[in-house]
Amino acid sequence: MQKMKSAAILLGWVSALATGAEAAASYPAIPADKTTPTQQRIAIKGPNSVAVGWNTYVQLDNPCVQYGTSSDNLDQKSCSTTSITYPNSRTWGNTVILPDLRSGTTYYYKITSGNSSVEHFLSPRPAGDAGSFSFAAVIDLGVYGADGYTLKHDNAKRDTIPQVQPSLNHTTIGRLANNVDDYEFVVHPGDLAYADDWLLKTKNLLDGTDAFAAIVEQFYGQLAPISGRKPYMVGPGNHEANCQEIPHAQGLCAAGQKNFTDYMNRFADLMPTAFPSRSSNSSAAILANTARELSNPPFWYSFDYGLMHFVMINTETDFASAPDGPGGSAGLNSGPFGSTANQQLAFLQADLASVDREVTPWVVVGGHRPWYTTGKSSDGCAPCRAAFEPLLYKYGVDLAIFGHVHNSQRFAPVYNNTADANGLNDPKAPMYIVAGGAGNIEGLSTVGTKPAYNAFAYADDFSYATVEILDRNQLRVRFVQSASGKTLDESTLYKAHKERFVVQ
Repeated sequence: MQKMKSAAILLGWVSALATGAEAAASYPAIPADKTTPTQQRIAIKGPNSVAVGWNTYVQLDNPCVQYGTSSDNLDQKSCSTTSITYPNSRTWGNTVILPDLRSGTTYYYKITSGNSSVEHFLSPRPAGDAGSFSFAAVIDLGVYGADGYTLKHDNAKRDTIPQVQPSLNHTTIGRLANNVDDYEFVVHPGDLAYADDWLLKTKNLLDGTDAFAAIVEQFYGQLAPISGRKPYMVGPGNHEANCQEIPHAQGLCAAGQKNFTDYMNRFADLMPTAFPSRSSNSSAAILANTARELSNPPFWYSFDYGLMHFVMINTETDFASAPDGPGGSAGLNSGPFGSTANQQLAFLQADLASVDREVTPWVVVGGHRPWYTTGKSSDGCAPCRAAFEPLLYKYGVDLAIFGHVHNSQRFAPVYNNTADANGLNDPKAPMYIVAGGAGNIEGLSTVGTKPAYNAFAYADDFSYATVEILDRNQLRVRFVQSASGKTLDESTLYKAHKERFVVQ
């Protein structure tokens, strides 16, 4: 993929020089009322709280959100002083936390502005809630249109719940809109927007700084109908690192367009740290508090939701030979973001060790780069595997969700390159999936060589995954074709979950 991208960049530069291409960054129009909220997003912030984020084209002195359990009576209000920007951004990011919410309740909210609408969300389920629920896993999703990917679409069709741009109907965003009642939140572990691929479009080649900023504004505007309605839980990927992916060239990036700057400004105040333990075991409570102190959102964090404990990890930096870290194989020289070299792994160990399976029997981990994947052996992240796989196995993680490779894949439960003999019937090893086929300017990755423990691989069209927690013992994974909504693959994992605290 990197060689193909480099060739495309070179051809683009030649074309631009030959034709005398003019700068043409595709910025969205600035609204007349610059306090108009754009790029809305919400996230699970705590056991009884949701964070609301949005951008404006002017700094706000006192960002506020009105909210309540009736759209006609927004009788509560929460405000903050968080309105931040960074160099070469046209907008300010605003964040407000809505506290003390009733669990599993529909809330309506309105961002305070002369030009905003009433939206709604479902507040987080409490840890241990036995009800079934689903969430969507969407990874490697980029901007659609002149600066991103395109596909044949029907402009006459238009979704209304939630409202999306007509051309997005047959994309993953369009399918998430059509199926909006089928999932309660979204996890997106890395590669959002693909703003660093601005140089793949000839029209951008003489105006890279503005092109990067324009793609960021476009993408998060396109995503807002989903991310402003469903908690959108993100993790870092390689495409968030710098203004482009040319190795060791971050020095050419403008201020504000390197070292995960937009990602941090957009999501650091939105994502959670780690939830307090609901366990009656005092050691679990101490470990959960340790995990909270070691967490570093939006790079690594965790949260509880019903019968599930979810952990987001950072496969890009902050561990030995991390690919995007200083001296890493990707040449992106980003981070580290922890105060010590071992902070992320210390967080992960404390967090996983704190999980009481009597409260949250299911443990799911999300990250960007997979170590089990189809294709060439080099497509898997060996340093990631060395850092993370022993901990995932030791503490009995049930499901691990990754992306980076632009297709959909499912693997039998596997550890140390060996399939678990129990398969999907109470394995000790985690089940691994790759959900990187959501759609972006770089296109889809061919399936290539399949390891013996691969159970499903699909690269014919854009797709994403859904995960359904059915009960304490059954979890279902479905891969969905974005254009049609058709189920491409479905599997059910059974776990007995007999041990209260898993160490193996």
